[in-house]
Amino acid sequence: MPRRKPATKTGDLFDENKPAPARAPAPKAVAPGKSAKSKAAKASKAPTAAAKKPSDKPAGRGKGEKSYTASDIEVLEGLEPVRRRPGMYIGGTDMRAMHHLFAEVIDNSMDEAVAGHASFIEVEVKAGNTISVRDNGRGIPVDPHPKFKDKSALEVIMTTLHAGGKFGGDAYDTSGGLHGVGVSVVNALSSLLVVEVARDKKLYEQRFERGAPKGGLKTLGAAKNRRGTCVTFTPDSEIFGTKNMLDPDRLYAMSKAKAYLFGGVEIRWHCAPDLIRDADKTPAEDVLKFPNGLKDYLEEHIGGRTTVTPEAFAGKVTKNGGHGSVEWAVSWVGAGIGNADGMSASYCNTVPTPEGGTHEQGLRSALTKGLKAYGDRVNNKKASMITPEDVMGTAAALVSVFIREPEFQGQTKDKLATPEAARIVEVALRDHFEHYLTSAPHDADKLLGWVIDRAEERVRRRQEREVNRKSAVRKLRLPGKLADCAQASAEGSEIFIVEGDSAGGSAKQARNRKTQAILPLRGKILNVANATTAKMQQSQQISDLVQALGCGTGATYDDTRLRYEKVIIMTDADVDGAHIAALLITFFFEQMPELIRNAHLYLAVPPLYRLAQGAKTIYARDDAHREELLASEFRANAKVDVSRFKGLGEMLPAQLKETTMIPGQRTLMQVTIPEDENAATSKAVKNLMGNKPELRFQFIQENAAFADDALLDI
Repeated sequence: MPRRKPATKTGDLFDENKPAPARAPAPKAVAPGKSAKSKAAKASKAPTAAAKKPSDKPAGRGKGEKSYTASDIEVLEGLEPVRRRPGMYIGGTDMRAMHHLFAEVIDNSMDEAVAGHASFIEVEVKAGNTISVRDNGRGIPVDPHPKFKDKSALEVIMTTLHAGGKFGGDAYDTSGGLHGVGVSVVNALSSLLVVEVARDKKLYEQRFERGAPKGGLKTLGAAKNRRGTCVTFTPDSEIFGTKNMLDPDRLYAMSKAKAYLFGGVEIRWHCAPDLIRDADKTPAEDVLKFPNGLKDYLEEHIGGRTTVTPEAFAGKVTKNGGHGSVEWAVSWVGAGIGNADGMSASYCNTVPTPEGGTHEQGLRSALTKGLKAYGDRVNNKKASMITPEDVMGTAAALVSVFIREPEFQGQTKDKLATPEAARIVEVALRDHFEHYLTSAPHDADKLLGWVIDRAEERVRRRQEREVNRKSAVRKLRLPGKLADCAQASAEGSEIFIVEGDSAGGSAKQARNRKTQAILPLRGKILNVANATTAKMQQSQQISDLVQALGCGTGATYDDTRLRYEKVIIMTDADVDGAHIAALLITFFFEQMPELIRNAHLYLAVPPLYRLAQGAKTIYARDDAHREELLASEFRANAKVDVSRFKGLGEMLPAQLKETTMIPGQRTLMQVTIPEDENAATSKAVKNLMGNKPELRFQFIQENAAFADDALLDI
């Protein structure tokens, strides 16, 4: 092995035998009153570098050490540390940090509401990058502070770090602003802040500029029908820059989230119309009040998306005094939310914790243990493989806790660190989740099967990674009955799903081998709307169909992996054919809703009748079409040979080709789900294809009067 050439660079910090290179001392500031003469005298007394005796002291110790004295220690007082280092208190000086000022102010008002002293909070966004937050709580105390007798309690709170009423005592049982720095930080980082306090039937005011009071506390007059605190502030452009402006859309979302977190408060929103951009959906006026709390919040997030269980797992446990109260709302979304499979949001004392914490750990633990226990109860051995990742991967979960003196990581409170919170949440959810599962066994089985599918998919991905380490080549496995097309790309290709081997044989002969694939099914496919996951896994037809399409199901669906541009259901033009088509559409709606939304699913319209007269042949799709063609296309007194196809298998390949399979001559019906009818469609599928016959009977009773013989095929 060749030897490395020794380094020639000097000044190795770890070489004690080499002297450190000489550095010129840093220029020292001259104190006021010192003359240039005294400076020169000091300089003349200093020994030169050449005359200085070499020292045995380690590098970095010498004259610089002597120049570092007590006078170099700077003491920042009042709110000066906040203005010098704002990132230590609000996490930076960007847009997020600037909006954190609003969060600190509204948190104080929310604490009053949670404590039962305020019933409404008024938020007003004004011109000039100014915002006001007013509540009808008790109001900040204005009497002289016992420790600072020349200052009011209001001034102490606004100008002193770590001053507040939430460190202990009986002022608040639970609170979001507990460090005593929130509103004083807002004051320090605002070019102007005005506090109005209505207390004891009097109105008081004090103004501040960049944290410094501009005059003392003023009494403005009587306020007989008003109480509470109003804080109006303008973020300082010296700190946040002139380009960063308060965003009404963001402020509205933050206010709305607060209203969801505590159903007992009403937030009145006002915004100057000139500040609302055309693209924003922010209203100029609104009243935000949500009695159902997080359940309403979850429904807004999910929208009209299809969920694994029809009802969300939601509830609330309240405690006297507030400590230990928990509220939650969880649902599992098959198609994911936005670009993610799931989402989670957590809160402590109405303060958002975007990085989670111990309360989220308690939620994950309660749901995982509950599902495992239910799996053991129904003798599902696969439940033992479930992990929190499988449970929460596709879940939309919200959890909010109220605890006394919470511990956060950092001043911005992004993560809850209180160990007790995990136990509080887990204990609160345990019995409620067990009741949720046992009260609806069918939905519980569906949820358990869904989570087990995620677990099996996780294991399968891990095994695939292990296989990939051994071999870089993976063979594509396709069902044996699939007659695949020769084209490798999905663009322009089609797969026909047909019923029976007979129809499959005719379709294989009639197809365009380059772009058209045929997958025959044997009998009726499983009704997935009322089947358990175990039954679906055992169904060979479903397995073949999923393998042939190649795009996965549920949360694992990937449109880019779909092997065909069009998926065409081609069944007989009779009641049985319609039933099979309905079962297939149900499967795609439940397991691959994105395939429908992305316009891939179609129904073929094969003819029911063949009309022939001499050399003239016309096909009719149904009875009404037959009568129309007989009246318009043939002579009145001429004999027309009418034959009815019992099924696709009885059609000659040439007939099937020219009527149903050639693009340009065929008729296809696209299956769609209107965006505004997603919830109604989901309900209809559940009622008509689910395991409750009484709902189907009700539908028949309500709609039988509108059916005729033609629709019933009798």
